[in-house]
Amino acid sequence: MDTTTAWVAKLMKLAPVTEIVEELVKFDTQKLQNPEISGIEYQQGTLFEYEVREYLLEKFGRKCVYCGAENVPLNIEHVVPKARGGSNRISNLVLSCENCNKKKDAQPVEVFLKNRPEVLDRIKRGLKTPLRDAAAVNATRWSLFNALQAFGLPVETGSGALTKFNRHTFDVPKEHWLDALCAGRVNGVHYPEGMGILQVRCTGRGSYQRTRVDKYGFPRGYLTCQKRVHGFATGDMVKAVIPSGKKAGTYRGRVAVRARGCFVIQTPEGKVDGIGWRHCRLLSFNDGYGYAWLRPAPYSSPV
Repeated sequence: MDTTTAWVAKLMKLAPVTEIVEELVKFDTQKLQNPEISGIEYQQGTLFEYEVREYLLEKFGRKCVYCGAENVPLNIEHVVPKARGGSNRISNLVLSCENCNKKKDAQPVEVFLKNRPEVLDRIKRGLKTPLRDAAAVNATRWSLFNALQAFGLPVETGSGALTKFNRHTFDVPKEHWLDALCAGRVNGVHYPEGMGILQVRCTGRGSYQRTRVDKYGFPRGYLTCQKRVHGFATGDMVKAVIPSGKKAGTYRGRVAVRARGCFVIQTPEGKVDGIGWRHCRLLSFNDGYGYAWLRPAPYSSPV
């Protein structure tokens, strides 16, 4: 909500905005996981007549999901580790033997099973889609609507089904940034061919913590007390022009400064390391967002 309202305020300063359209989406979280659910089934959760362990034992055939071991003590395992934001939802729980549990530890399951893609695919098929994003939308949709009304402009709402109908009617590809063109009531959509996309990511303004610690909490590195190095700070947008050498070229992007004056620039194509500060020119100070220009595939609207 903070990000959306901040960008509405910013765009109102830059452009003559006359109306705001919000896609007022509501998700049926149980139907997302079970499309055939109906009637009294809404009152019967996943653990209806089950305990958690018994449910998992029956679901996974009393075997370790990683190695297939049977007739051994089985632990309840979090596929997305709790240390990495995983929840206790039944859709994030599997069974594993003690050896696999210790080997996996807090690793992402994709890293732990990188050499066994067939096992990874089988486990993912057995898990249900996380509903964290859907729950966030359900919880904030009306609060966001009220916040948008505070700007004093007309606020129109449209459902996700209406956006999909407009997208199909006007033959618009399924892209998030093009969904904004199709939200609400529209009579036509025009997409100029070759128009670029400004991709904006929330990156924050840095951290007050100047000591980096390892997983045990012990110091492993220290940052400079002064955030600006030769007039640049991490998060600033810069343009670097290198006339010759191995890295000759022009680079634009978000910079990460180093005390020795050798910077890293994050460009849309990837990171470029080893850029001297003398080659950099400041484009804008860090405002908490990262920007990148993208060029989508050519598309011409029939309207």
